[in-house]
Amino acid sequence: MWRRAGPICLHLAGIAGRRIRRPPQPPAPTATCSSSAFASSSFHHNLGTFRDSIGVPPSRSLSNQAGGDGGIGGECWSCGAKGAFLSCGSCRSVQPVDPAIDYFRIFGLGYDVKDTNLEGKYKDWQKKLHPDLVHSKSEKERDFAAGQSALVIEAYRTLSKPLPRALYLLQLEGIHVDEEKTINDPELLMEMMEIREAVSEAGDSQTLKKIQSQMKSKLETWAKSFQEAFDKRDFDGAVEATQRMRYYERAMEETVKKL
Repeated sequence: MWRRAGPICLHLAGIAGRRIRRPPQPPAPTATCSSSAFASSSFHHNLGTFRDSIGVPPSRSLSNQAGGDGGIGGECWSCGAKGAFLSCGSCRSVQPVDPAIDYFRIFGLGYDVKDTNLEGKYKDWQKKLHPDLVHSKSEKERDFAAGQSALVIEAYRTLSKPLPRALYLLQLEGIHVDEEKTINDPELLMEMMEIREAVSEAGDSQTLKKIQSQMKSKLETWAKSFQEAFDKRDFDGAVEATQRMRYYERAMEETVKKL
């Protein structure tokens, strides 16, 4: 169902030297679903393309280091101050993109993203890094700002939704989801057929919003199941949860199209 990445992932994990202590969690619901039609190929392709464009490796280890101005960074290229992270806290110079950074550290979040101010932290970073706001800087720093701003945008988009966040967590662990596995869950397939019929037959926005709310609740339930499995390092269970999440996310998208 899934396979680990090769030695490069282990090497990067060693460089980062960061791991999260995960508290024990209750067992996750079992599932036997795998996906081809609704696989995560789009997410993996887009994330891989973006990383390639800014020189970020394909996978990185988890981090519980704080992000923001108080994060632990390197030495500022401009003033030499220690702890420069995305932008320097001393001279405010934008820093080069760090290929070892993970998305959680950018926003100072734990891997379970319990912080409800993700959007606020995203906006704070964009005020410092957006290319339009550093137009008076040198060309070198404007280039840094373009790369950092793109990184922050991609990090926000990934962490702000349950499914891409879950897939990203698996990637950080070096886990590649097998997207060619076929579905072997008649109950889930029947449920999806009934949902499609309900969406197709819905004659008003109120009915569609009700269906959407039900799908959102199912998605959140499986997101919790993913987190429980991931916390226990039950990666089979975590992968299965993401496949369920994919179905419910697609169902939500279908209702949005018709609204």
